[in-house]
Amino acid sequence: MARLAHFIVSRSRLVLAGTAITTLLAVVALTQITFNADVSAFLLEGNPAGEEFARIQEKYETADPINVLASLPDGETFLDVENLADLAELREDLESVDGVSGVASVLPEVNPVTGDRLDPGSIRDMPPGAGEQLLERSPVSEILVSEDGRHSMLLVSPEGDATGTARRVIATDHPDFEIAFSGNPVVFASVLDQLSFFLLLIPPLVIILLIAVFYTTIGSRKLSALAILPAVLGSLWTFGLVSALGVEIDIVTVIVPIFVIVMGSADGLHFVTHFQEEAARTDDQLERTESALRQIGVPMILTTVSTSAGFLSLLVTDVQPIRQLGLFTAVGIGFAGLISLLTLPALMTHVDPSTKRAAPLGPRLVRSLRTAIKTRLPALVVTAGVLVFAALTVPGLEVNPDQLFFFKDDDPVRLAFERTEEIFGGATPLTGEFSFDSSDPQGSLEAAGRAGSELEQLDGVRRVISLADLASAFPPDQIDRLLDGSMTTPLGQMVSEDGLRFVLMPENFTTADLEGWLAYAGESDVVDSLTGMPVVWDEIADLVLEAQAQSLVVAFLLVALMLGLTYRRVRETLISLVPIALTIVTLLGFIAISGIQLNLLTAVVSSIVIGVGIDYAIHYMAAIDHARTGGDGYALRAVSKAGRPIVANALGIAVALTALWLSPLKVHAQVSQIMWVAMATAAATSLLVIPALLPREAVSETSPS
Repeated sequence: MARLAHFIVSRSRLVLAGTAITTLLAVVALTQITFNADVSAFLLEGNPAGEEFARIQEKYETADPINVLASLPDGETFLDVENLADLAELREDLESVDGVSGVASVLPEVNPVTGDRLDPGSIRDMPPGAGEQLLERSPVSEILVSEDGRHSMLLVSPEGDATGTARRVIATDHPDFEIAFSGNPVVFASVLDQLSFFLLLIPPLVIILLIAVFYTTIGSRKLSALAILPAVLGSLWTFGLVSALGVEIDIVTVIVPIFVIVMGSADGLHFVTHFQEEAARTDDQLERTESALRQIGVPMILTTVSTSAGFLSLLVTDVQPIRQLGLFTAVGIGFAGLISLLTLPALMTHVDPSTKRAAPLGPRLVRSLRTAIKTRLPALVVTAGVLVFAALTVPGLEVNPDQLFFFKDDDPVRLAFERTEEIFGGATPLTGEFSFDSSDPQGSLEAAGRAGSELEQLDGVRRVISLADLASAFPPDQIDRLLDGSMTTPLGQMVSEDGLRFVLMPENFTTADLEGWLAYAGESDVVDSLTGMPVVWDEIADLVLEAQAQSLVVAFLLVALMLGLTYRRVRETLISLVPIALTIVTLLGFIAISGIQLNLLTAVVSSIVIGVGIDYAIHYMAAIDHARTGGDGYALRAVSKAGRPIVANALGIAVALTALWLSPLKVHAQVSQIMWVAMATAAATSLLVIPALLPREAVSETSPS
């Protein structure tokens, strides 16, 4: 480290200039940043269910519709001609929205009796009772009108930018209806607004909270800000790289800068605190820098590698957004580590490190830690408590199958979905394909009708709609046109050269019900495909479980291998791994007992925690090795050195991530809760359990301390 320290001190301006130029390039690249609110787009890649869903959509030229639920006041129904006229007005308003290619409603385009176009005026001219006849003649009345007649669904088909179209459709209103909007395009439109809000508000707040916590252990606002500077720049460089590569930011990758800032700040904190202590001993800049790097330079490199390894372990999963999160955060942690090792020391040579006030987390914290590790009792109590807690809670760990897991319970989008589900059985229908033989169209329709009826007998299925069901509502000449593709139904294209598209409307279904539908489809000679977002999410749930197991194993093995190669001693390696093992089982138990359960983000946090939590063991073991040459009591001297920054960093990560509670997305608040538990456990087990595994002379006070 002597050569590195000499280079940094003698070439500090060169190092700072290089950092400034790189930062400027990253800022310029950030102007090209783009967002991807389409959750399904990245979920459809890399898994069979998603690819099948995309294939069916492309084959039948269909897209996820925007569901518009129009509800009448109590006591009124759509059997009334005036209400149908109002519905026709709403349909025309929706058709006029830019980006809307069509609107399917219970109202046909033309009067089935007269052949005239049905518009609001012609409907109002109808005699009393005509509304009921009109609904009876509609082939989709059972699908798009509720049983009590108070609610009607309009299916808006977007073209081009579906998210932008959804934002314009949501602005549509009608004075006579209570309107609720659902469907995937509505979800994406809402997420897009929330992603922008997230990036504008949360990162600055995280930085402020980190500085406040670091101040408690450093005693200087200026030095506290310098401690997190490497992590902030690492985050900026990462997003600059992401933007330069043309990668879009989604609901998962949006949290990358937060992870980089809070988890990449540890090295900066450790260097500043050690440099601060050396500055009190000597005025020589080279000696300060060399001494600080000699004590923590190698641990800084190791913690950067271990934290990155925790994130890189996510690359073994089959869920594309999780892989992307792992890769970019690992890159950001690497950037932060490099800046901590080069730029921060160079900057500190131009800064007065003295402080006028004592750090609030100073001597009192050190005294408490020294008292706690003098006996093994605290370590035994903590370890026993963790193991009992894990044994009782971890078996209850499950995957959260809710595709709206990222929305809060009172979010308008979630409420609209729930309302649609309550009335029509499902805001997200499934789609599938029956076999079709163009040489025997009638036989194909009959076979499809039988298969549809059998599907409707399965639990959780409200209705199956295909051309076989709609055929009776159309004249023979129109049936022929539907079969040859020259005419489409209100539900869009339903026929291809070898298939009949069908729509399955679910109703209060469970995962077991969904598996039953898929089992039927797999065994049927008539059903060629059954897919849709519920099927995709079911497969994602399985992939999430696999991701949890795979990333945990890989992260643990990577960290163990790194420690083994570094220490070259089995005992030190195993001792370092004990605290993180206790942290992981605590974390899994908390996820289970809290009701959060596993989803796209929470399933991978435990792997991330391995890389982050091991940092505390690495820094503590490094301090122990450094203090060992002074004789007995080396664990006590080590905790005096490393205890403050370890506690401050754990507290800093937990407090800083509290800012995620302000995020409009529910999943971000869940990550905050998980990291509070993880950081508290990782710090406590590292500081208490490691000394308990050392020989008793490690905590003996026979030597001066």
